[in-house]
Amino acid sequence: MEDRPREIPIHQSANRPHLLLGGDREMVLLAMLIAACLVFAVMTWWAVLAGLMFWWTSIAVLYRMGKADPLLRRVYVRHIRYRDFYPAKSGPHARSSAPAMTWR
Repeated sequence: MEDRPREIPIHQSANRPHLLLGGDREMVLLAMLIAACLVFAVMTWWAVLAGLMFWWTSIAVLYRMGKADPLLRRVYVRHIRYRDFYPAKSGPHARSSAPAMTWR
């Protein structure tokens, strides 16, 4: 019998967030879809320029978000989901509200 605990190697790709172009994959693909819809729905030169500007701006913003915290979108969605369960309270004399009776 060995005294040390069992070790299992975890591959790095199984533990990394899903990023595309440095930003959250779903958000990048959604921005690409919106830009493509703008370009193909209007079909003018200014729409192509507006679509490209929107695409570049959104990629820059999503890249900065991904660099700061790759899971930022998931944290925000979870925060919104639990807003009713953990109401904001301020100060030591604030009245506490009743907890939510159901889990969502």
